[in-house]
Amino acid sequence: MKDESIEAILAAVKAGDLSIEAAKQQLMMPKEIHLEGAVLDLQRASRQGFPEVVYCEGKTDEQCVTIFKALNERYNTFMGTRARPLLYELLKDEIPDIRYDESSRILYVQRNTRNVNGDRVIAVVTAGTSDIPVAEEAALTAELMGNTVRRVYDVGVAGIHRLFNRLDDITSANVVIVVAGMEGALASVVGGLVTKPVIAVPTSVGYGASFKGMTALLAMLNSCAAGVGVVNIDNGFGAGRMAHVINSCR
Repeated sequence: MKDESIEAILAAVKAGDLSIEAAKQQLMMPKEIHLEGAVLDLQRASRQGFPEVVYCEGKTDEQCVTIFKALNERYNTFMGTRARPLLYELLKDEIPDIRYDESSRILYVQRNTRNVNGDRVIAVVTAGTSDIPVAEEAALTAELMGNTVRRVYDVGVAGIHRLFNRLDDITSANVVIVVAGMEGALASVVGGLVTKPVIAVPTSVGYGASFKGMTALLAMLNSCAAGVGVVNIDNGFGAGRMAHVINSCR
């Protein structure tokens, strides 16, 4: 149920136009809805603060469209990751508010733009330009969940002066996401410079011995800098979600 629908029901109760029992019946929602090939978790938003996110890769176009339509009936803001441009084309007429971000491959609707975390900034830092797609998945995820994001891109260790030129932007953030491929060294460098939590994201960027991100993953797991946590290879969404959770702690 969308926020405006809930507000309308509560306003009707307050005005005496709707009984409490009738309002209760309208507000009661099932825990899940069964769709073709999917069971949509309708309590995810109340339980975790954001609706269920659709992982589009591996799903058929028909399955994704069905899920997005169901989400659109119930939520103001929702998203899907690893989405194909075709899904946007299939949905844009039926859901005029839907948007597709080509870099992050996120398909989303954002009708509620409220910043839930005020001036608590999340910095998203990349080692190179090739890491930006994963970084954008993290950044846009965090923004859709209600955070201010500061992007600091292409400041890897091959030109360490670039990092120092943006150090104030990084150290003033409340949470730092570091996205790096190759040998993944940037996460350790940043981890040794800041007092805030660092979420490291290894990417599959690199030549053969990077083993599609395994080298960066192992380097980040073995970081000598304290306070560095690591998510899975190319998992920008997981990093953005974790940063939001940390940023929301009071």
